[in-house]
Amino acid sequence: MKKTKAVKKILSLFEKGEAETFPKNIPLMLRERAQLIPESTLQIVKNEVGEYEHHSYKRVYNRIIEMACVLKKMGVKRGDFVGLMSDNRREWLILDCALLSLGAADVPRGCDSTGMEMAFILNYVQCSVCIFENQKQLQKIFDCGEKIPTLSAAILIDSPDDDMKKKAKARGIKLYKYIDLEDAGRKASAKERAAVEAEIDKTERDEIATIIFTSGTTGEPKGVMLTHDNYMAQCEAVKAALPSTKDGDIWLSVLPVWHSFERVFQYLVVALKSAIAYSKPAAATMLADMACIQPTWMCGVPRLWESLAHGIFRKMKNENTVTRFSFNFAVRVGKAFAWANDRVRGLICRYSNSTRVFDFLYGVIPFILLLPLYGICKLVVFKKIHKVLGGHMVAAISGGGALQSDVDAFYHAIGFNLLEGYGITEAGPVLSVRNPLKPRSGCVGVVFPAVRVRVVAMNEDGTLGTHALAPGKKGIIEAQGRQVMKGYYKRPDLTSHVISKDGWLNTGDIGMMTQDNEIKITGRAKDTIVLLAGENVEPAVIEAALVNSPYIARAMVVGQDKKYVAALIVPEKEALTELADSMRIMYSSWESLLESSEAHTFFREEIDKRVNDKTGFRICERINRFVLLPNAFETGREINAKGEMMRHKITKLYAKEIKSLFV
Repeated sequence: MKKTKAVKKILSLFEKGEAETFPKNIPLMLRERAQLIPESTLQIVKNEVGEYEHHSYKRVYNRIIEMACVLKKMGVKRGDFVGLMSDNRREWLILDCALLSLGAADVPRGCDSTGMEMAFILNYVQCSVCIFENQKQLQKIFDCGEKIPTLSAAILIDSPDDDMKKKAKARGIKLYKYIDLEDAGRKASAKERAAVEAEIDKTERDEIATIIFTSGTTGEPKGVMLTHDNYMAQCEAVKAALPSTKDGDIWLSVLPVWHSFERVFQYLVVALKSAIAYSKPAAATMLADMACIQPTWMCGVPRLWESLAHGIFRKMKNENTVTRFSFNFAVRVGKAFAWANDRVRGLICRYSNSTRVFDFLYGVIPFILLLPLYGICKLVVFKKIHKVLGGHMVAAISGGGALQSDVDAFYHAIGFNLLEGYGITEAGPVLSVRNPLKPRSGCVGVVFPAVRVRVVAMNEDGTLGTHALAPGKKGIIEAQGRQVMKGYYKRPDLTSHVISKDGWLNTGDIGMMTQDNEIKITGRAKDTIVLLAGENVEPAVIEAALVNSPYIARAMVVGQDKKYVAALIVPEKEALTELADSMRIMYSSWESLLESSEAHTFFREEIDKRVNDKTGFRICERINRFVLLPNAFETGREINAKGEMMRHKITKLYAKEIKSLFV
């Protein structure tokens, strides 16, 4: 496919070989940065009194080498797998890179993991050493009843109490406090440091850097083996994909760092000569930290952006009439102006080789008329919202799931540059991201410069075609390149199912390419529902429409092998109770409200308003029946760390409710 000028501009550095040359492994890249910009900030961290401190590249690199010296004394060596059960914090990067410096690899997981999950992973890779964020995580393993015969040492980042020390000793596990290891590392001799530096030089591109066990929506978790080169390929290309980044940018880290999306950005930040500031995804904490740190970039899952947007709307509901009117009017103006601006600037997804002249002519008059009004709205209303989000954001990246269209439209309307990206763990994970200079809504961005992507047809027998489909033709998305995983740990059979002999990775996602080398996701092949009449239904599309309602927190569509589709609905408790009170609905409890005829009538209307022929849904895609669930979905129970629903678990947990929908 012929590349457009826009694509050529993004890829120019990468294609011409003018991009910065990177070393063969992650610790080497960090070493080069520490030598090149030693006093520049790498980590921005809260101290004991809640104030942020700046840690330089030189300081962080020294801590890494010191920690590697201590880990080496503990017996960690090349080829070892070490568990790393922790959320994002400064110690994570230090421990991760210390392990990689020794030629070892980490096996990460977050604090939301269950004891059974952690025990399964540690047993599967036979870890002898595991790092835990705190004693609560280690206690989960003790409580789950699963034995881990190989585990002989545990490092706790937050210091354990005496009771935990006794429990660990009784199980033959030697307990180490991170703070003690740091102190010991500072005493490392020049000879010990030199030995670690020499070990770094030995690590080759194809050596495993990590094994990330997927917490996908279906099936048993699989260990994705990612190499140093998988990450270095993305580091080499990130500047070309995000041309508006600058040296010294501050990236806010809020997501579970064990997940591949946040994990890769720990390294991309280093490649971009930027800094990482650590916060939490809780809105109150994050917004307070953003005001203090004033970050320029950040990554977040769609659920985070949705929560922030809904939070802003809820806050406006409590304002006076004039403020509410001004806000709603400004958002409407912003959406109309964004629509016109996209057409004037050519920011519309094209699926055929047609001219943009008609789009320009269609949008230019509204653009001219709305420009002065939009300028006023931006100055009076939108500027205040930007200030809440730190005031200095260049752009933010949404990944780890589909960004809802109404959420995307809201941020687009207020002029907040929210870039949707796309990827999967097996590809390390970035496959595309919107160009921050020319973002197009309706797609997940331009193909990342380090990878090749194509869309192929799915044959009737389930096999895939071998030729790329033309733009606008729907099929299975495949990826090929240096960032594609080495395979699933101990599962060559599963690896061969997703990676073809010529190296093409089957993402399992359904989509199409645009004329501008961008990807549009339309569904998930593995989640497709097949009804009794043979119709194929993509539940994700219907669910996305349903959660556009401010009264629906979660929705899961069901109906495999049934006559029709139905839905499990988790209502937004705060929004619904406010509505019920305003409508003077009588109820004695949350459960009684959900059981009321008024609630069912209201949700019937909400569902039908969003899923009907006018909104583009076929008859077979309409929600025939639904059930209201009283409890919010919880991480580790119904949803994974990315905020995605684990369909197989939900199906088991709510088997009774699902059965009632098809009686």
